[in-house]
Parts: sequence; structure tokens; C-alpha cells
Amino acid sequence: MSTQLIISTPQWSKSHSDIAEYEKDMRKQQQTILKKELQKISEKELRETDNSRKECLRQLKAWIEKNEDIRNCIMDDSFLLRFLRVKKFSIPMAQQTLLKYLNYRKRFPHIFFELDYSVSKVNDLISNGYIFVSPLRDTKGRRVIIYDLNKFDAKIYTGTDMARAHAITYETLLADEENQILGVTHVADIGGVNASFLTLFSVTDFGYLIKWGEQSFPMRHKEIHILNMPHALKYVYDFAKSNMSQKLKERIMVHNSTLSLFQKVDKRCFPKEMGGEIPSKDMISSWQHELDDKRKRLLAIDDIELLSDRGIICSRNSSKYNDNAKLVGSFRKLEVD
Repeated sequence: MSTQLIISTPQWSKSHSDIAEYEKDMRKQQQTILKKELQKISEKELRETDNSRKECLRQLKAWIEKNEDIRNCIMDDSFLLRFLRVKKFSIPMAQQTLLKYLNYRKRFPHIFFELDYSVSKVNDLISNGYIFVSPLRDTKGRRVIIYDLNKFDAKIYTGTDMARAHAITYETLLADEENQILGVTHVADIGGVNASFLTLFSVTDFGYLIKWGEQSFPMRHKEIHILNMPHALKYVYDFAKSNMSQKLKERIMVHNSTLSLFQKVDKRCFPKEMGGEIPSKDMISSWQHELDDKRKRLLAIDDIELLSDRGIICSRNSSKYNDNAKLVGSFRKLEVD
């Protein structure tokens, strides 16, 4: 059984003139708990100790320096620890994840390179509340990523715009070590999905992004909550799940109401418009400050080069999508209300 980190959050009140004051109060309380508990969680769930961290980092750095297929890799501890932590300090698995991560970026350069949140369309999606991260952690200490598909207009934005907004969000969160250890909680209101969303990605790319994203991106997805799923979206939902590991499938929860959602995720993590305490515009502004702080860090990842994928160990059927033809037919028949 995994260790749980129970965190309470201070009440938002009219006495808080802006979110900065509230965040200061909240972080003061939460960081005290985090510092005390992070070490316990990382040791129990990730097998991380002072000795294992030091020795595994030494081995991973030595391997990178000798690897002729990797050039200009970021070598600071924080960057490399994301790969060790997500694989519970198994050196061979961390090595494979790093290679797959670099290959994933190389496979989709239009999505994963030049991750600058200030670029107009991506900035629009963040500013209008399509995707942002709550300044409040949930009761288990995790950051909560909020997605509102009602804010995504498929006539204006492309699948690339959507994917880049996600990539920027995830990379920014991974820059903080507590998120590497505790993982994240996802909450997506998909009630706004309509038929135009089906044109955003090809079936093959959609499957590839999901399947290989889970294997290649060094993030711990601890809970995935889906709100207001249209009944007609079942084909897409089933296909997406078919490309996930069993572990990730078991972490998905579908809710028909916010009442059900709030039984799983503290409602104070959500904007006021969804039943929380802080207006969404203040939450978004807070997140934009975090994005700005990490902007140069994200852009520096572009300097890393993978010269060959020969070191990647793939399963026999890893590149095949047997359900693609079936899904194409389903997409053609699909009508989303």
C-alpha cells in the first residue's frame, strides 16, 4: 500500500486581496508538511534513499557520458532524477526511459520542441482556461491539472496546439522535484467535446501519443478524473484506454457530477466557477507566473540530441496498432451531441 500525504489548505476569504497572499499562507503550511513527509514517501514508494540517489545518479551520468547516441544531455541532478524516480531507481529502466523520452520528442518535434508558453495559440489556451494547474495541492500533496474542453475551439486551434499546451504543462511540473515524487492528479471536464475534435489527430498519431507517452514521459499519473463524458464518446474513450497500461486504466475515474468528483478531490483545488474558492482568472495568473519561471528551463531541453534509437529495447508488437482499422470505422460513425 502506498503512503498517503494528507494536506489541508487554508480557507480563501475576502480578506485576501489577491492570490499571492493566499498562496503564501497556503505554501507556508503545506511546505512544512511536504519537507517532513517527502523523504518517507520517496523511500517507501520509489526506493529512494540518500545512498541510492547518490549512487544511481553517478551511474546514470557515467552511462550518458559514454553513450555515443546522446549529445548535450542536461546533467543536473533534478533533470536526471525524474527518470530514476519514475522507474523506482532501476538504472536499466531509467536509461530506457531517457532514450524513449528523447526519441518521443524526436518523433514529434512540432509538439515537443520550442516549448514556449508565450507563443500566441498556446498562450491563448492557457489564458482562457483550457489547461492550467491549481495553486493548491490536493489532500495527498499532489498538484491538480485542470482541463476544460469547453474552452477548446477545434475550429481555431489544432491538435498540435492542444498537445503543446499539455507538454508545456507537464514539463513545467516535472521541473519541481516534489512533483516527481508525489505525481499529479488530472481532472478533465470533457462535456464540451464535439465531432470536430475527431479531426485533431490521425488515428495512428492519437494512439502513438497515448501509448508511448505513458512509457516515455517520466511523470507519475496518480489519478485521472473525467467529468461529463458524452455517451457518444465511448469509442474514443475505449480506444484511448486500450493504449494504456493496466495500472493507468485502474487510475481513471469517470464522474457524472461535481458532487461525485468532490468526493475524490478536495473542491478547494478547483476554481470558484467549479465550486472552489479562488476565481479561475487568479488561478490562471498564478500558473502563468510558474510557466514564466520555468520557461528557459524548458527551452534548454531542445539542446539534447538523440543521434540514434538503436539502444531502445522495444516489445515485439510495440509499433503496431491492431485496433486502428476498427477505430477508423468507429470514428466515421461517431456523432457527438
